[in-house]
Amino acid sequence: MFRKIFAAVCSLLAAVIIVGAMGGQALAEKIKVAGIYTQPIQQKWDARLHLALVAAEEAGEIEYVFSEKVANTDYVRVLREYADSGVALIVGEAFGISREARAVADDYPEVYFLMGDPFKPHGENFAVFDNYIHEPCYLMGMIAGTMTKTNNIGMVGGYPIGEVNRLFHAFMAGARSVNPDVQFKVNFIGSWYDPPKAKEAAFAQIEAGVDVLYAERAGVVDAAREKNIIAFGNVNDMNKEENGTDVVVTSALWHMEAAINNAIAEVKAGEFKAVDYKEWTMMAKGGASLAPYYEFEDKIPADIKAKVETLKGEILAGKFVVEINDEEPKSTY
Repeated sequence: MFRKIFAAVCSLLAAVIIVGAMGGQALAEKIKVAGIYTQPIQQKWDARLHLALVAAEEAGEIEYVFSEKVANTDYVRVLREYADSGVALIVGEAFGISREARAVADDYPEVYFLMGDPFKPHGENFAVFDNYIHEPCYLMGMIAGTMTKTNNIGMVGGYPIGEVNRLFHAFMAGARSVNPDVQFKVNFIGSWYDPPKAKEAAFAQIEAGVDVLYAERAGVVDAAREKNIIAFGNVNDMNKEENGTDVVVTSALWHMEAAINNAIAEVKAGEFKAVDYKEWTMMAKGGASLAPYYEFEDKIPADIKAKVETLKGEILAGKFVVEINDEEPKSTY
């Protein structure tokens, strides 16, 4: 009897040890990730990164910490503080401080960086990404070119930099593909978040005869609503998130989940690569998509919806390539 009890106790202890080991292994698989943002996390560009990291944390993949509203003049200090704190991966933006951010990465070879940046990857631990949602922008342009009655479309953006310029050019190309007579008014407000200024720019374009707006910045949808014209959204679902019901036909959506999940998996596997994550922000890998049409479902001509679906399939299959043009777009009238 004693031997049986002793054997049972040993088996129980062995099971406890195994479970404990498994628990320790699972715990080790969760890495610490830091997000550093120059804008409030409510600002939609940074919000896409933040939401993707929150999702990874909720899935049990990471422990997530972040700082928002970090000015470029303070960014390097915050980068170093997080690197010193033992994080495995830092996600953020190096626009305007590319050289300085790379110097930090050189000083912390055991920390991995996935940074919004217009330049090439660096070393072994500094990967880059940018906003490549030009493909759904082209599809939106096709719809806009069909729905305009005046053949005049307005576009209000933040700054004339590559990540904005390529979206505008794609939207314009899509519109011209179905309506060669369409013309454009293009304005940049010199800010990433100034809704009153964006709204005033949109009003000026409406006065100049546009009846469709591309709302690259917040504030444009409000102008469209007040003047009873339609708009197209950018990055987030502006129909649902920016009071766009009955105004925003659809939006070009940016999804960072695929890119960030890949980076997390590579860090855990010890296989992180300093590469350009461009493809992870495009449609084929789930980094970009076209939002639903919502209440505009029956207002968009059936033939253009069919064309959009066909071209979407061709883009996903690699049969149609939307040109990337980072040059500053200009008004055509």
